[in-house]
Amino acid sequence: MSDTVERLASGKLLLDEPASGVARLRISNPEKRGALDHEILDALAEAVGRLEARCLIVTGEGSVFSAGYDIGNFDEESFAETAERLVAHPFHAAIEVLDAYPFPTLAAVNGHAIGGGLELALTCDIRLAARGARMGMPPARIGLIYSHTGLRRFLDACGPAHTSELFHLGRNVDAERAAQIGLVNHVVEPDELDERSVEMAAAIAANAPLSLEGNKRIIRALRAHPGRLPEELERELVELRESCFRTEDFREGIRAFGEKRAPRWQGR
Repeated sequence: MSDTVERLASGKLLLDEPASGVARLRISNPEKRGALDHEILDALAEAVGRLEARCLIVTGEGSVFSAGYDIGNFDEESFAETAERLVAHPFHAAIEVLDAYPFPTLAAVNGHAIGGGLELALTCDIRLAARGARMGMPPARIGLIYSHTGLRRFLDACGPAHTSELFHLGRNVDAERAAQIGLVNHVVEPDELDERSVEMAAAIAANAPLSLEGNKRIIRALRAHPGRLPEELERELVELRESCFRTEDFREGIRAFGEKRAPRWQGR
């Protein structure tokens, strides 16, 4: 745990370590309601790519998690080209790096999460939301056809009926409704969100790193192949599972469980 805060993207993205083994990225762009611009997205992708924390928290500041893409100041003449560049490159790159993070990720949705901001939260493995936060997807209200990769995340989390309602109606839902349809795991009081998210992330980070990484890898593979697994992939996942029985950490975990003490993980 460290009190040091690294200021990225001209201070619009903050990186700290609120607990042992936990990294936290906080979007700090209050003048733009947490909007995601090129600088923030590039910094997020770079930071996530170099982190080794066993749990990563992504959160926002104040009453907004993120209002999505920052398209407010695009020049009229180059609007289409600039908008496509933002959505197609830095946003996609940041989402892909976050999705590929080898250890569990947790979104602490402190306030409104709209559009790309909601997809950013949905990319995390676990999501906590502050009561009063509202979430929504406005593409139909601004003439945007959303990416198939983004829509797949919503289908995986919410199913086709709820995804269709979110995207075709374009209305925001409150945190309680978001929990009912699978957008978030838990709803907590706003003044408890930071504490609860760090507490959960610290509990995750205290577990065996090989197990965290291996289980996340298998979950990702199963999501990518919802039907029958390709034979080669199935063999790979079976071998991954069997490999744990030969690790020092598995033996240590069994010993610690029997001795009723905290395990001392070595990551091997």
